[in-house]
Amino acid sequence: MNVLNLEHISKVYGDKVIFDDISCGIHQGDKIGIIGINGTGKTTFLRILAGLEEADEGQVITQNGLRITYLPQHPQFPEGATILSYVTQGQKEQSWNPETEAHMVLNKLGIEDHEEEIEHLSGGQKKRVALAAVLVNPTDVLILDEPTNHLDNEMASWLEDYLNRFKGVVIMVTHDRYFLDRVTNKILEISHGKLYSYEAKYSEFLELKAQREEMEMASERKKQSILRMEIEWAKRGCRARSTKQRARLDRLEAMKNSTAPVRDKNVEIDSVETRMGKKTIELHHISKRFGDRICIRDFDYIVLKNQRLGIIGPNGCGKSTLLKIIAGIIEPDSGEVEVGDTIKLGYFSQEIEDMNSSQRVIDYIKDVAEFIPTKDGLISASKLLEQFLFDPAMQYAPIEKLSGGEKKRLYLLKVLAAAPNVLLLDEITNDIDIPTLTILEDYLDSFAGIVIAVSHDRYFLDNIADRIFEFDREGNLTQYEGGYTDYLEAKKRREGSSDAGSAEPSKVAKTAEEAPKAEKDSVKTWKQNRPSKLKFSYKEQREFETIDDDIAALEARIEKLDAEIMANATNSGKLNELTQEKTEAEAQLEEKMDRWVYLNDLAEQIEAQNNN
Repeated sequence: MNVLNLEHISKVYGDKVIFDDISCGIHQGDKIGIIGINGTGKTTFLRILAGLEEADEGQVITQNGLRITYLPQHPQFPEGATILSYVTQGQKEQSWNPETEAHMVLNKLGIEDHEEEIEHLSGGQKKRVALAAVLVNPTDVLILDEPTNHLDNEMASWLEDYLNRFKGVVIMVTHDRYFLDRVTNKILEISHGKLYSYEAKYSEFLELKAQREEMEMASERKKQSILRMEIEWAKRGCRARSTKQRARLDRLEAMKNSTAPVRDKNVEIDSVETRMGKKTIELHHISKRFGDRICIRDFDYIVLKNQRLGIIGPNGCGKSTLLKIIAGIIEPDSGEVEVGDTIKLGYFSQEIEDMNSSQRVIDYIKDVAEFIPTKDGLISASKLLEQFLFDPAMQYAPIEKLSGGEKKRLYLLKVLAAAPNVLLLDEITNDIDIPTLTILEDYLDSFAGIVIAVSHDRYFLDNIADRIFEFDREGNLTQYEGGYTDYLEAKKRREGSSDAGSAEPSKVAKTAEEAPKAEKDSVKTWKQNRPSKLKFSYKEQREFETIDDDIAALEARIEKLDAEIMANATNSGKLNELTQEKTEAEAQLEEKMDRWVYLNDLAEQIEAQNNN
C-alpha cells in the first residue's frame, strides 16, 4: 500500500534543473536509500518529501494521518536546550514515559550526560542528539539525511539493527555502503534531474544500474542507426504525398530533436608522485591526555613506506588527536615524532577548514598553485577542477553556492593538489558521495605514498587499509593485519567470543566478498557475460553488403506500384491486386529496415571492438 506519492515533481535553482518531472510511489515497509553525486538534489528530495520545501511543479500526496519525522544533515537547536529536554520535547502526552527510551537511545549513541546543554557539544555529538530525538519520536516515516555521520562502528551496527526492526518506512541518504546493503530493500537514484528506482540492495543496485545504462546506450545506438537510414531515405527523394510517408518524415524530425541518454561523469584523480626518502614517520613512545582523560598511552611505531593504516575506535578516544600529533598541529605530552626530510604531509581534517565563502572556487585552488604536476605533466587549476566535476560555471561561482558535499570535494582537491606523499585522512567519507568515494579508493590503491585514515566507514577501510589500529578507552592501540573484515575476524579469534565488537563478522565478510569494489567494476562484470568476440557470420556479411540496394529496389517498386494504382483507379479488380502487392512490398521494406538497423549496429560494435 502506498503511503507517499510524488507526482510530476519539478524543481529548478537558478539555471540548474534539480528535478525534471519525476514521479514515484513509496510503500509501507520500504527501506529506501537515495543515491546520487553531490549536488544532484538528494537533500532537496528529502526536504520535499518531509514537507519542508515545495516543488516548483507537481505534488506530494500523503496518506491521511501519516506521521513523518526528518533528520536534517545539519540540525539546529533551541538556545539553552538541554540534551534530554530536546530529545523528549513534545512527548509529555504519551501514555508511556519517553525519558526511559531517550536515556537508552542516547547511551547507545555515546551521549552520557543527558542534562548537559546542547551548545556545549561538538558537531558530531549534536548530530547524534538530533538522531536520538528522531528515533524516540513515534512516527510512520523516518527521513534521515546522513544518519551514519559521526557514528563509530558499534553505534552504526546498533542503528542497523534498530532500523531493520522499525515497522515503518525509512528513507535515507547515506554514503556508508555496508549500512545501505544491510538496511535497504530499495534504491532511488537521482541523476541529471531524473529518478530511477531499483528493487534491490546497494550491491545489487550496482549491477542493475550498469544494465540500465547499457540498455540506454544500446537504444541510443539503434536510434542513431535508424536516423542515418531515414536521412538516406529522405535524400533519395521521399513520396511525401502519402500519409504513411508524412508520418515517416515526422518520425525523422522527432528522432533528430530527441535527447541522448546522459551518463554521470566520474571524478578523475591523477596520481601525483613526490619522492620519499628512507626515513618516513617515527612515533617514539607518544602519550597525550586532556585533563583526567588519557587519549594516547605510550604509542611507539615506525610507519613503513607505502603503508595503508586504518585507525578505528569509539568516539572521543583520541583518533583525531593522533593524526594532529603526526601533522604537528598539537604536541604530545611525552615522546617525540620524527618526520623524514622528504615527507610532504597532506592533512584532511574532519571539520572542513574555514573557507572564505565569497572566494571563487577557482581562486581557492589557485591559492595552492596555478599549475599542478601530475604523472602526465602539468595541469591547470581549471582543468583539475573539471576533473573533480566543477564545470566552468561552478569554478567562477563563490564557494557559498556549493553544497556541503561539494565543499568537501573541493577541500579534498586542495589537499591532493599540493602533491603530498603522506595523506592523513580524518573521516574523509563523511558527506562525500559514493561515486567519488569509489574513485578515491582506486586512487589510494595506486597512490605512491603513505595513507593513514581515521574512519568509521567499514567498506572504505576494507578497500584501502592493510593494517588496522584499534583504540580502546584507556588510550591503548591494538594492531590487526588486513582491512576491517580481517580485523573483525582476528578480534573474534583473539577474544574467543562469537559476538566480538558487537558487530556481525560473517555478515560483514559476506558483504565484502559480494559487493563490487566500484560501479565501474559491476559494469565490467556484466559485460563479461556477453560474447567475448563479435563478428559477422558469412550470411550476415553478404546481407550487409547488399541490403542498401535491396531497400532502394523495394522503394522503387513501391513507387512504381503507386503510379499503377493511380492509373487503374477505376478498375476494381486490378486495383485490389495492386493494393495487395503494395502491402506485401511495404511489409518487406519494414523488415529490411529492421534488419538494416541490426546489421549497422553490429558493424559499429565490431569496429569499436577492433579499434580497442
